[in-house]
This record gives sequence, C-alpha cells and structure tokens, in this order.
Amino acid sequence: MSRTLASTLSLCCLTLLLPCTTPTWAEEQAPAAPAEAAPATTDSPADASAETPAAPPTEHVAVPERSENEAQALEQQLPNAEQQQLAASDGNFLALWKPANAAEASGVVILIPGDSESADWPQAIGPLRNKLPDVGWSSLSLTLPDPHDQAPQVAPAPSETANATAETDPAAPATDTAQAAPDATPAPTTQAIAAPEAGPLTQATPEQHAERVLARIQAAVAFAQTQKPKRIVLLGHGSGGYWAARYLGSSPSPEVQNLLLVAATVPEGFSPPLEELVPGLKLAVGDFYYKDQPADRTAALKRQQASKRQTQPAYVQVAMKALPGNPTTEQEQLFRRIRGWLSLDVKAPAAK
Repeated sequence: MSRTLASTLSLCCLTLLLPCTTPTWAEEQAPAAPAEAAPATTDSPADASAETPAAPPTEHVAVPERSENEAQALEQQLPNAEQQQLAASDGNFLALWKPANAAEASGVVILIPGDSESADWPQAIGPLRNKLPDVGWSSLSLTLPDPHDQAPQVAPAPSETANATAETDPAAPATDTAQAAPDATPAPTTQAIAAPEAGPLTQATPEQHAERVLARIQAAVAFAQTQKPKRIVLLGHGSGGYWAARYLGSSPSPEVQNLLLVAATVPEGFSPPLEELVPGLKLAVGDFYYKDQPADRTAALKRQQASKRQTQPAYVQVAMKALPGNPTTEQEQLFRRIRGWLSLDVKAPAAK
C-alpha cells in the first residue's frame, strides 16, 4: 500500500508541473512579435493638399514688336561694322551707321523711317543710307518702335490685393471631418487657390509712343555729335518727317539746323499738322514731295503757303514725279535731288 500511495503522490506532482512548462514544438510555431510600423512613404491626401503651393500668376508672354523682329533680321544680314546699338529710355535699339567715304565728311544725315518701315527700307531710307557716304556724307538710319495702334499690347501685373485673396480664400470649403476615423487628426482646411491671371491687355497711348520715338531721335543726335560733324541733318520719310519736325520743335539744337522732308505725312491720331509745325521751326527746310499724288500735292501746297506767311526764306520745296513702275529710277531721282540740296549748304534763317 505504501507503494501505491507513493505512485499516486508522484503522479500528482507531475500533473502540477506540466502547465508551467512550455513544449518545444510550441516555441517553434509561436508567431513573431509584430515589428514597429515603418513610417508612411506617401503623404495622405490631406497633407498633399496642405503642402501644395499656390499656383503662380498666369503671365502673358511678351510678344516682340514687328520692328524688333525686322531689326534682328538686319543684324543677321548686314556687317557688324554697320550696326550700332543706341540706348534710349525704352532700351537699346538698332541703328545702321555708314561713315562718309571721304577724307573729311561734309556731315551726318540722320534718316528717320516712317511707320512700319525698317532702318534699311527699300524706299528712300535704304538707298539714301547706302549712297550718301559715296558723296561725302555719313548716314545713320534708325529703328523706330511700332506705331502705337499696332504695337503688341502690354499686360499689367496683378494687384497685391488679388494675390492676397488668392492665398486665403474664405469661401474655400473646409475638409469634412465627420467621415474621418475617430482617432484621425483632422486635415487642414486651407486648400490651394489658383492665383489670378494678369490684368487685361492695354494699348500704349499716343503720348507714350511719342516719348519713345523722340527719345530715339535724341539718342541718334547724341551719337552723331560724337563724330564731330560739320553739319547734322535730319531727314524724315513719310511719318518720319513728322517726327523729325516735332523733335526739332520740342528740342531745338544749335548742331541741327537742317531738316529734309520726303513725302512727309502726319501719323494717325497726332497733331499739329505739318503746315503748322514746320514754318515755326526757323530752320533750313527741304520739302520733297511727289506732285502726281493728289494727297501729297495738296498737303505740300498748304505747307508752302504757311511758310510764306512766316517769311521763312530758307524753306525750299521740290516737286518730284513718282515712278511706281521703275523703282530704281525713282530712288535715283530722289538721291540726286537730296544731294543737290545738301550741296547748297542752305543756312537756317537768322534769329530775330
């Protein structure tokens, strides 16, 4: 009986010890402890919208003027020795310079083209700038800006008030947090608002255009003065004649005492008419016009009558015949007439 009691006690002790011992097979199959969660590699939609910067203002692409495109073409076609970059209030512009082919130049003729004409225009401007150096005159031909009603429009920058409204728009809808998880952090309510576009395109005023043109003529006169010429003559073709006369009326210079007009016209929207502007200049004026053009003939008659009323003996008018079927002969005729006037060395009338 003592053996039976001893066996029973041993079995009870073994049973008590079994729950405290983990079997080897259980350790091998136990799942591994979860690793620490790695940080998310992508932002949540809320974070992305919060960090997206506001779109920059829409800018209108600057469109170059027609005159700038033509000047760039001339820069590629003509020798560098003929090119001069002159500085004016609106930036640098191209002028074509050819020194006189003579030991001592008679002077400088500044050629001012008309509307929509380049510094090497085939009518008047180009032929004269190339031929005058052979008869002892240096030539300086200008690039003028596009007419004010043809120049590319300018877009003003958006106002600061508009930018501020774009940064914080009170009308922007807030993020709906009711559908988010209870323990989720609410997304910021700021959302990116596109900045306003640049303001409407505006056209340059006639006054602004006049300032640009006169500033370029002034730059040309300043360059001509550096050459120490005996005489400086302004020659305007078409509307360039108006700008030459207007410059001399607003900025009289003792170095510039001669004005040449070739088929002169007044640009659209500008005043006064040439018959009021030219006689009051008190300069030596050569007025060349085409007599078989009715409009030119009528305008030239008004200028002649106005000059007689001003008793300006240094005003000379020269009638020419247009030859549209033979442009080469027509340009040669103009050159010979201009050369003859320059050789007279006409003086400005004496001041009273």
